[in-house]
Amino acid sequence: MGLRALVWNGDHLSVLDQTRLPLEERWIRCDTPEDVAVAIEGMRVRGAPAIGVAAAFGAALAARRAVEHGRDVRRAVQDAVARLARTRPTAVNLFWALGRMERAVQGAGDGWEAAHRLEEEAAAMMEEDERVNRAIGRNGAALIPSGARILTHCNTGSLATAAYGTALGVIRAAREQGKAVQVWVDETRPFLQGARLTAYELLKDGVEATIVTDSTAGALMAKGLVDAVIVGADRVAANGDVANKIGTYGLAVLAQYHRIPFYVAAPTSTFDRSLAEGRAIPIEERDPDEVLRMAGVRVAPEGARALHWAFDVTPHHLIGALITERGIIRPPLPEAIRRVMPDGGGDAVR
Repeated sequence: MGLRALVWNGDHLSVLDQTRLPLEERWIRCDTPEDVAVAIEGMRVRGAPAIGVAAAFGAALAARRAVEHGRDVRRAVQDAVARLARTRPTAVNLFWALGRMERAVQGAGDGWEAAHRLEEEAAAMMEEDERVNRAIGRNGAALIPSGARILTHCNTGSLATAAYGTALGVIRAAREQGKAVQVWVDETRPFLQGARLTAYELLKDGVEATIVTDSTAGALMAKGLVDAVIVGADRVAANGDVANKIGTYGLAVLAQYHRIPFYVAAPTSTFDRSLAEGRAIPIEERDPDEVLRMAGVRVAPEGARALHWAFDVTPHHLIGALITERGIIRPPLPEAIRRVMPDGGGDAVR
């Protein structure tokens, strides 16, 4: 089955605790929507597509537990959706997935019929995500020449999705086509998703990868050691502005200055056509203590303050292409997005 962040076991969801990787592969059992919500908030499951799939199974668990305890299924699902929607505000896949689950329960019967319908819908999302990611990979691989030295940020692989990955999926697909690639892996402070997770996945795949501090990217580009930058996305506005892990905007500016292609790989479920531009995207601000400490050990002086924005927004004019399952969307992005997605993309719960 390969590396996966989530496994559905029929009556509970197993989550690979990504805060323990790479030192320990520890699985967490989620029996209730609250268990899933806590796992999402605690970064034990992360990555926009994986968050969406996990939340879908959280809603399915709400229905199952409601039937077992003789409660109203629709009310239980509504409560679960409201709770899960409060976990991470930036990743739009969360709201897209919850919207699908709300529609599924509205069209289902009662009791176990509704519970099984929601399980089927969540399972379908998991299967769809892998198919979509593989299509993204195939489309994006066309942009990657053999021998390319690629810089990536955060983690966008199997651990951030149901399987295969988005930006990392492009790298995987290029390798599957026989192209040699080398990857520069930004460490991605403060959770070190690059150093801990992306490097972990690439090593398992046998891909040549080198971890660098986030502040090394500009020097690498100046020395001519980067041929392309590929990142994922947590939300794409109607004009093509992209919210992604903090530090992405700086990479885009550096890439433009050094005339290096900057690509964003994301499924169309990450597009939010209800927001005209990136400045309207809600940006999650996390606990400053996550910056002041590393691996539970305080690294800043007592009394020091920290600002911890989890994401930043990259303007569309800095993006060379959006790589999606529907194809490669090239600038000018606002007009191209309207052509590729005339249906407006997925509906989301607000």
